[in-house]
Amino acid sequence: MATPKSRPRDGHPGKALAFILVVMVGLVGLMFAQNLTTPRLGIDLAGGTSVTLTASSKDPKAVNETNMATAASIMLKRVNGMGVSEAETQVQGSKNIIVNIPKGSGKDDTRNAVAQIGTTAKLYFRPVLATGVSVPKGAAKPAPAPSGSASGTKPSAGSSAKPSAPAASPAPSSTTAGRAVSRALQAGSTATPSTAPSAKGAAAKGAAAKGAAKASPAPSASAPASTDTPTSITTGGAVPADLAKQFAALDCTDQAQRSRNYQTSTTANAVACDEKESTQPGVPKGTYEKYALGPVAVNGVNVTDASAVFDTQRSMWIVQLKFDGTGAKGFTATTTQLAAKQSPQNQFAIVLDGQNVSAPQVTAPIPGNSAEITGSFTQKEADDLANVLKFGALPLDFTTQSVSTVSPQLGGEQLHAGLIAGAIGLGLVVLYSLVYYRGLGLVSIAGLVVSAVLTYSIMCLLGKAIGFALNLPAVCGAIVAIGITADSFIVYFERIRDEVREGAQLRTAVQRAWPRARRTILVSDFVSFLAAAVLYIVSVGKVQGFAFTLGLTTLLDVVVIFLFTKPLITLLARTKFFGGGHPWSGLDPKRLGARPPIRGGRRRTGRPSVAKEA
Repeated sequence: MATPKSRPRDGHPGKALAFILVVMVGLVGLMFAQNLTTPRLGIDLAGGTSVTLTASSKDPKAVNETNMATAASIMLKRVNGMGVSEAETQVQGSKNIIVNIPKGSGKDDTRNAVAQIGTTAKLYFRPVLATGVSVPKGAAKPAPAPSGSASGTKPSAGSSAKPSAPAASPAPSSTTAGRAVSRALQAGSTATPSTAPSAKGAAAKGAAAKGAAKASPAPSASAPASTDTPTSITTGGAVPADLAKQFAALDCTDQAQRSRNYQTSTTANAVACDEKESTQPGVPKGTYEKYALGPVAVNGVNVTDASAVFDTQRSMWIVQLKFDGTGAKGFTATTTQLAAKQSPQNQFAIVLDGQNVSAPQVTAPIPGNSAEITGSFTQKEADDLANVLKFGALPLDFTTQSVSTVSPQLGGEQLHAGLIAGAIGLGLVVLYSLVYYRGLGLVSIAGLVVSAVLTYSIMCLLGKAIGFALNLPAVCGAIVAIGITADSFIVYFERIRDEVREGAQLRTAVQRAWPRARRTILVSDFVSFLAAAVLYIVSVGKVQGFAFTLGLTTLLDVVVIFLFTKPLITLLARTKFFGGGHPWSGLDPKRLGARPPIRGGRRRTGRPSVAKEA
């Protein structure tokens, strides 16, 4: 009894093609919407900056292979932590480290990266004894806060500082004892006590509160006064006489004094300038804050982790940090002491290479090994502070020997040669497809175009999303991907032609060939992706660019073959040109030696059918 022939189940190829078309249009549209029409280029293609650093230490034995490797790793993390991708560090000789920073992140980011690389001294947490500002000579000095003002120099924008009578809210003042970004230090995620002023109230008054300062004490031998230095205004409690003299003489408007490292000992008092110019309203341009600091309370090497996080409950950026056992012990003891003091002596100064990075207030004792810094941060400010805290401490001292610009000319010539080679290879693949597969060759060409559009748009978008930079090895990976994609087409085409040779009609052949071709393609792509993943993990530098591109294009090959090639061939099999076995379709049964040959879906007489449809 003959079984009725059933129609081949070929799914809904139109939906798959529509889906991949929407994805392509979406990626290209997003690329143009964000003005990311070209990929970020690595230092070998775009040029960049090369910095040479020389290590030094009081202990000659400290400059060893282990410490140099550790320093190079920290420098790489520090630069990449700023979003400057494809940076490279390498140890040269016994004392030098070369850092290569590619161009493409913008001049400001490059300068910032170079500055952070050169800032290679120790990271310290020091209690603040007194604060002041240095204004440029000849500029009008900001007036001190009205007598009796009880606000701290750095009010919290995201939490409540310890309140003090008699003022519930500080009076506006042009004094810039506070930094451009006010900050407060709190334990973990502990909420502000209900007895303290509300966080919302503090944030609402942030603009007026910033810069309000406690009235300066009367001049004395133990406290620096505003008359000691014409360019300084000071506030704070009594400090030792020798430190007061040094603090009064410090002029942070002088580049030489501002960049000097006064951290001569971890057990001695010190002074420091802010690393950035004050942007408080009402102060002269070129104004900098300065600090009188106590001995080191926590060493930067005791910070195990730091990250910038957006707190959705408080709608603000915060910096979370963690300490090891030694750091947690010292941090707890110091914050307990600072929390009981008035501003500015309840502040911590985070000092890197002699310059103050941040000086948050301590609102309560902080037990445990974690804390958070809150305030009116922007995302970039939070990221920069977290980067300094996480990667600030180095095992050696370094001096910048040279900063030079790398020309992209050589890399450009190599890229030109590589693109020519890629174009020749692509041309040969296209020619082979058209000569050997005829009409089917057009399918493979269309698949290569789809793969190219997806690859290019994703590379452009990843430059901003994860800092991916296209270098010469990455270009090689993209060229290799041409062969991977073409190979998948060939596997599927040959499986279809095998089915046609066995006597199956084309629509049936397309469906029967797919399971066998799919298995072969997946195994092949899995091996390629596995090789790319292993290479990416074990390699460093530019080789990772090759591995990343190879892995990305391998995944895209699976997407293209499943969502484009197979559905397109399914639709073409329904047409007269392909389904009827036209000689130029590439599926002519006669040319393939089919037994029996099939044309137009009808079996020729004179020869029995080899395969019956189920």
